[in-house]
Amino acid sequence: MLGAFAVGKTSMASRFVLSTFSDKYLTTVGVKVDKKILKIGEEDLTLMIWDLAGEDDFQKVQMSYFRGASGFLLIVDGTRRSTLETALTLKAHVEQAVGQIPFVVVFNKADLAKSWEIDTAILSDLASRGWTIVQASAKTGQGVEEAFQSLAQKLLT
Repeated sequence: MLGAFAVGKTSMASRFVLSTFSDKYLTTVGVKVDKKILKIGEEDLTLMIWDLAGEDDFQKVQMSYFRGASGFLLIVDGTRRSTLETALTLKAHVEQAVGQIPFVVVFNKADLAKSWEIDTAILSDLASRGWTIVQASAKTGQGVEEAFQSLAQKLLT
């Protein structure tokens, strides 16, 4: 899971793995790893979810974390357009480090849609590139399972 600081990566992982959400903001230091087994058709797929500390101008994600990744979620805070630019930069870093691997772009904080700085034209543009786009809310749970399921499907194809 990649994205800028405070986009909701840890909240997304907690919602997906533990079905919980907390309003308390805790900065991830380094990486937090969770595991969940998904049943995709007849197959069990074990997801090792690496929740990486957010990237900003002061801290860069360690390139070594990308090695061995089979796929990734790019998490964007829909209420902060700048986090989309960070996500696109991170996507380029991943591709530079490991080549093209499956990914899903998750626009988090759908529960705050009235405050979004990301409009439907941007979502349509990204979707027109063939990217899988999911609108989600770690707070309500909307779209969280869909995001991980979409990535899992891509990993199996």
